[in-house]
Amino acid sequence: MRLSPVILTVVIAGLAYATPPEVAFSRLLPAAPALAAAMWPVLPTVLLGAVCLLLMIGLSLVFPGLGTWWTAAGIIAVTVAAAYGSHVRLQRERTLFQVRLVADAAQQVVLSPMPRRFGGVEIESLYLAAAAEARIGGDFYEVVDTRYGVRLLIGDVRGKGLPAVGAAAAIVNSFREAAYDEADMVSVARRLDASSTRYNAAFPPEGPMERFATALLVEIPHGSGRIEILNCGHPPPLLLNRGELRALEPSTPSPLLNLAELIGDHYTIDTFDFAPGDLLLLYTDGVAEARARDGGFFPLAAWMRRQPPTPPHELLTALHRDLLRYSKGRLDDDIAALAVRLCEPSE
Repeated sequence: MRLSPVILTVVIAGLAYATPPEVAFSRLLPAAPALAAAMWPVLPTVLLGAVCLLLMIGLSLVFPGLGTWWTAAGIIAVTVAAAYGSHVRLQRERTLFQVRLVADAAQQVVLSPMPRRFGGVEIESLYLAAAAEARIGGDFYEVVDTRYGVRLLIGDVRGKGLPAVGAAAAIVNSFREAAYDEADMVSVARRLDASSTRYNAAFPPEGPMERFATALLVEIPHGSGRIEILNCGHPPPLLLNRGELRALEPSTPSPLLNLAELIGDHYTIDTFDFAPGDLLLLYTDGVAEARARDGGFFPLAAWMRRQPPTPPHELLTALHRDLLRYSKGRLDDDIAALAVRLCEPSE
């Protein structure tokens, strides 16, 4: 691809030399510097234009009457325009690079790197932003190891892209403090709701719709064969136990974050068995709602049933691959997922 302007120049010059003068392939020479502007810096683009000009002059010596001066003027004009276009493109690429650096820094704040193992709990994460240029969106997750057990958070702020990042950061930062301080997850959820409410009051959303977030809180007590889940309007996690799949639905839905004042702060914690070797998948709605070109949703439950007993890293690698394959690489929403496995005592 980088050599295509040179190849185009050689092809045009060869055709111009090998065909009758009436065909006038030489008039296509301005296309070479125009193509170079899309992938080369300014100086190489100008040099290629000069080479094309010299080739045109050389062809005019072999075939008089080619309209040399008109074609030469075209080469000069296109080369000047191509040099300017190359300059503008490079400036925009530098700007995009800086924006991506900022987005990467923001992602490190919202989604900080985490260990793959917390004691006997093995965890892997996956994040894909729908706004690929920004590389970050409104989905969030966090895992902390506390004296009460390993606590996990996953959620989704309404909206996507950079406008939702601030709200996600407020929730995640609140969880990082509350998860260590609060003895029960109801208190953690109330602190997350308070942080979300304060942030939205300070930075109100554009338009009439309220900015809210779904969230799922999970606690895996140390040395226990159970998990506790508090679901604030989030898609239920999937538990794969020896080939049998179960959706861990809440007995009573808890309020979404930033809506507790409107519908009441009545939170419910559900307890489920969690044995060594079980695989737990936490995900945002972007996973289950990934669409094929015919509009069909990704069959997450059926996909999960087909998965063999595997480490969390391999599970999310397969999920990443199959999601992109199913949607043909086009994601309509941000995607976040956590895969959790309780290790065997011998591991």
